[in-house]
Amino acid sequence: MRLPGMGASRLAELVTTDPAWPDGWLARLPRQAASALRLWLDHPARSPLDALVDADLAWLNADPTRHLLFPGHVAWPALLGQIADPPPVLWALGDLDALLPPALAIVGSRRPTREGLTNAAAFARELALRDWCVNSGLALGIDGAAQRAALEAGGRSVAVLGCGVDVIYPPRHAGLYQQLLDRGGLVLSEHPPGTRARPGFFPRRNRIVTGLSLGVLVVEAAEKSGSLVSARLAVEQNRDVFALPGSIHNPQARGCLQLIRQGAVLVRRLDDILEELTHWAAPAFTTLSSTALSPTASECAASGDGGGDPLLRWLSDSPSPLDALVALTGLAVPDCQRRLLELELEGLVAQAPGGWVRLPGGV
Repeated sequence: MRLPGMGASRLAELVTTDPAWPDGWLARLPRQAASALRLWLDHPARSPLDALVDADLAWLNADPTRHLLFPGHVAWPALLGQIADPPPVLWALGDLDALLPPALAIVGSRRPTREGLTNAAAFARELALRDWCVNSGLALGIDGAAQRAALEAGGRSVAVLGCGVDVIYPPRHAGLYQQLLDRGGLVLSEHPPGTRARPGFFPRRNRIVTGLSLGVLVVEAAEKSGSLVSARLAVEQNRDVFALPGSIHNPQARGCLQLIRQGAVLVRRLDDILEELTHWAAPAFTTLSSTALSPTASECAASGDGGGDPLLRWLSDSPSPLDALVALTGLAVPDCQRRLLELELEGLVAQAPGGWVRLPGGV
């Protein structure tokens, strides 16, 4: 990203070829970038890259909440591996645990109606109360309202920026930016620290917002709106698209009505969304439960249940925290959370202070 003439797209394309370091890179890089890299490798003190690399390392090492994520990193979001053009790296500022819960992107107009703001906040608040993360772009209007409501409800939120993670954009959201960092949220960008916002960065930023999410909820959008770009990206990424209906006389509702005509799920309440997203949990759970999670005789005796669903076997009317369930079942954290959501939708488990409990019907 610091090499001249190398944007995120060209770098991501190069990374997919897995060239050997450094000769493979030098052979495949554009001439200007290859010359700059060779100078830095052979004579680092004479290279302008040296100061940039030192500055990036200094930024990363100055605070434990600063991170550089990449494919293979323990915190790299697995969902990004499913999109056609994932970012080669992600600069991160904040709490990486915000990447663990299942996430929904909430996007919409930068000039919303009062009703739109109220709806965005209501859906975000309820998602937070159900331990979902709200992803968005920290933009004015619907995006910011949703992220603020999620944080104020005690939930998680991830903001993907079209600038460096240390650059507050838009400046009017300085308070929300700080709230994200103070309340367990996370700021992400594919651009290095110090990068200023540019118009061309935002459409590509949107692919990360949707790529990190199981689905996208469009609250309000005009007929020509950046939110419709996000919806199109979501479809291309095989994500579910949800839209709130509105009055045919409201210009900010016309984009949502258009999406519904094109096949987006019409949403009236949060359960309309969650019912559609249960299919994300089933394939992964089926694979895991048929192999590593198959109960042994000793496990069945210990759980006192005689078999069945691996999570249900370890749940009782006493709350079990998520980390304990992960350790007991061997499920990865995201798989455990998604399976718990599926069981909750089936009325078999519920959240309680201190963890998850099995309901009377979950036997």
